[in-house]
Amino acid sequence: MIKRALSYIQNKFKKPIVGEIAAVQIQDKYSTYPSNGLTPTRLAQIFREADSGDVLRQMELFEEMEEKDPHLFSQLQTRKNAVTGLDFEVIPFSDDEYDKKIAEFVKEEIESIESMEDMFLDLLDAVGKGIATSEIIWENENDKHTIKDVKWRHQKKFFWDENDIFKVMTEEFPNGIIVPENKFIVHRYKARSGHPSRAGTLRVVAWMYLFKNYDVKDWVAFCEVFGMPLRLGKYNPSASEEDKEALMKALVMLGTDAAGIIPDNTEIEFKESAKTTSINVYESLARFCDEQMSKALLGQTLTSDSGGGSFAQSKTHNEVRHDLTMADCKALAATVRRDLIRPLVLFNFGENKRIPYLRFDSEEAGDLKETVEIYDILVNKIGLRIASSHIYKKFGVPKPEANEEVVAPERERNRQSMKVLKDDASKESGENHNNQQEKVSEIIEHSIEKSAQMFRQSFDPVLKLVNSAKSLEEIKEVFKTDESVLKLYEEMDNEKLEELLHKVMFYADIFGRMKENERSD
Repeated sequence: MIKRALSYIQNKFKKPIVGEIAAVQIQDKYSTYPSNGLTPTRLAQIFREADSGDVLRQMELFEEMEEKDPHLFSQLQTRKNAVTGLDFEVIPFSDDEYDKKIAEFVKEEIESIESMEDMFLDLLDAVGKGIATSEIIWENENDKHTIKDVKWRHQKKFFWDENDIFKVMTEEFPNGIIVPENKFIVHRYKARSGHPSRAGTLRVVAWMYLFKNYDVKDWVAFCEVFGMPLRLGKYNPSASEEDKEALMKALVMLGTDAAGIIPDNTEIEFKESAKTTSINVYESLARFCDEQMSKALLGQTLTSDSGGGSFAQSKTHNEVRHDLTMADCKALAATVRRDLIRPLVLFNFGENKRIPYLRFDSEEAGDLKETVEIYDILVNKIGLRIASSHIYKKFGVPKPEANEEVVAPERERNRQSMKVLKDDASKESGENHNNQQEKVSEIIEHSIEKSAQMFRQSFDPVLKLVNSAKSLEEIKEVFKTDESVLKLYEEMDNEKLEELLHKVMFYADIFGRMKENERSD
């Protein structure tokens, strides 16, 4: 019995489930439209259903809220696009060659997904709704288990049963089955502690959406009659029902068509509306609701709503928003590593393999510049010893491989060139020390000769000036301003001049080192 259970577990983890489990069905496109006629009582009832595990109506409500409220849609898009617009990289678990091989395989697989950006956007739907799910479509290709596609699945296809077990409804099992491992990417947004069904930001925003909905309806009705006179119809007590209906129809027509007919025994009186009442109450309430939504979704209002605010306040608020972006990046990267990268490694490389990391480039340029200045002070002024691996990780710069060409400062390139000269001298000298010294001397003499040539070329315009000048005052006049000095080098191309100066400094460095060696000897 134990062997059979172990065999089942091994087979379960070695092969992925091929085919779609939560395939889209015809009834998935239909909705109960719970936002129609939404009241506080109905909203509370929808939330109670979600608390019991049935999130269907809550998810449909959240979907409608995004469709109907432009401000809410804009804020959610801003939050999601702040992450999907970033570059990302797959980082090996360590510098071990096998770990690098695994990371390279994972990188190729993720980049081969055509809808990769859509996948990230779908998973970030959890920011508003608390949870988002996508199904991995596996395929076997050349004895490798690869990702064919990743498809979004609506949250209403999932629920929690009475034992709080997460399940998915399928065509074969409408009552739900336990969500299979290594088949779904389940991203949970933990805005606050508690059950995932209550963690989405739209749960908080729903009340502001409800109040704003009431407000906008009344605002539109008010705007329809604002400034129009009150039409008061009068009829005789002896008027028939037909006369009353005709009078009412005439009143309505006067409001829309500005024309109407009434019986002789009826009368219409126009009462001018009082215009002293402020109409800003509707706009103020709508703006208040929008600001509360912005606070819930972006953590601030100055970069999302129009209004006053100093530059310093806006900068501080934008930093708060950037903190949310970094948190979203870390949470999404952790989900993708757990639900997509881990099974990908498991199916292709076996168990107990170290899983690569996914990292989004969420650092802002200003942040990096300030960080560089801080590290400069810590290392060069305070003398703090910092591991180079930490620096590579902090700035997201890949560590160069062995024999890989690297970018180096000019001074470092000069040192490397000098080292090459010395190495060449050592190789050509052989084992004889005297020959070695002779070769080094030849190289130094060659450097001195070259140095003289370089200096001569660099000072050639000045020498021409000296030879052509009629007096010392004329020479002094040239060197008074930078512009007049630059004119001396007009005939020399900028790139050639820059190359010449690099060579001068290089040979001067060699000459200086030779003099230092002579003094030390």
